Amino acid sequence: MSSQSMEKSTVEHIPAPPIREPTAVDVEYSWQGSNRVELLENGEAYFPRVFEALRQAQSEILLETFILFEDKVGNELQQILIEAAQRGVRITVSLDGFGCGELSSGFLSALSGAGVHLQMFDPAPKRLGIRTNWFRRLHRKIVVVDGTVAFIGGINFSADHLADFGPEAKQDYSVEVQGPVVADIHHFALLQCGRPVRAKYWWQRRRQRRSELAFSDHDGQVRLVYRDNGEHPTDIEEVYRQVLRTAQRRVVIANAYFFPGYRLLREIRNAARRGVDVRLILQGQPDMMVARLAARMTYDYLLKSGVKIYEYCDRPLHGKVALVDEDWSTVGSSNLDPLSLSMNLEANVLIRDRQFNRDLYDRLEDLSDHHCKMMSSEKIPSGWVWHMTVGFLVFHFLRHFPAWAGWLPAHKPRLKRITPTTGSDLHEPR
Repeated sequence: MSSQSMEKSTVEHIPAPPIREPTAVDVEYSWQGSNRVELLENGEAYFPRVFEALRQAQSEILLETFILFEDKVGNELQQILIEAAQRGVRITVSLDGFGCGELSSGFLSALSGAGVHLQMFDPAPKRLGIRTNWFRRLHRKIVVVDGTVAFIGGINFSADHLADFGPEAKQDYSVEVQGPVVADIHHFALLQCGRPVRAKYWWQRRRQRRSELAFSDHDGQVRLVYRDNGEHPTDIEEVYRQVLRTAQRRVVIANAYFFPGYRLLREIRNAARRGVDVRLILQGQPDMMVARLAARMTYDYLLKSGVKIYEYCDRPLHGKVALVDEDWSTVGSSNLDPLSLSMNLEANVLIRDRQFNRDLYDRLEDLSDHHCKMMSSEKIPSGWVWHMTVGFLVFHFLRHFPAWAGWLPAHKPRLKRITPTTGSDLHEPR
């Protein structure tokens, strides 16, 4: 990051909340009914909805993202946040030190100078040109506006989620949520960004009652589930295993990075063995070849049990979605790999809604039917013995990797506030 100094802001702003270390929060959220949930596919659907909500913000914006780039998407987000801060909206933006480590001091200075409360999760300098904060990432993608609308999923704030980016544009999903569950997402976001969580004021309670009344005719059941490195390290994986055990007719999982542990693989296999139509949509054009090697290590085990595996080959698949039967779905930030299931900070929403399930199913079916190749024993690439051997080593390395990586000093993450006077040395050696 540039070492240029940042000018102090001359505008009076709301004082920043006291920052706290990213410790575990022992909160488990329950199912909330009468929500409205809309699937947003790719940046073309996601960015306009988020940006419009931000432009309409009146009191508060909470935003967490793994990646924010200084491109046309990041620059538009920056301008919207600056304008919101200047009209008095209280804004807290939490960024990951690895995914956002290349942001310039000028970009950050413009935000913090306007009054946006910026904080970086696990900032670290480059050493010999290499980043040292590879692990325990803030991988969530959450936006909450005025406590009434929330967005959660896998889409970052970067132009590579738009089709005009080219062949490397990502295929991804998020959801827009309105209704009672937004209060849970808002509560969670407040806790994670270090803001004190108080009892709702009378006007907030009245607004919540209005939300419940507005969506009383909608049967959308939604629950927030997350993983951290404290009290909830396996919550997302356990949800997958539970719904797979109870699946009766169909399971569709579309996931960018697929090399789960034995227990989850066994539940996928067992579901197919008892006659459930199990389909996996995985990367055929991965941005990291190691991910493809590890995923393909699981193919033989799953194909023999009747699991249908599709590789999406149009462009990189970045989605983290799944559905079971006709009413259960999940959308979020968590991959099914060791980083997401054992190390990163992640958040998904679970959704019980037949219309949403049908919408997601139709889109995934179109993906698998028209943009994927179905894998079989006959389609295994040449040199499979070599690939299987390498994949076996990669798979078992990644399986034990979280425990090994836990010994590294880089696994002591912290939050650091970015201010007009301190942002320039954010990644200086410490």
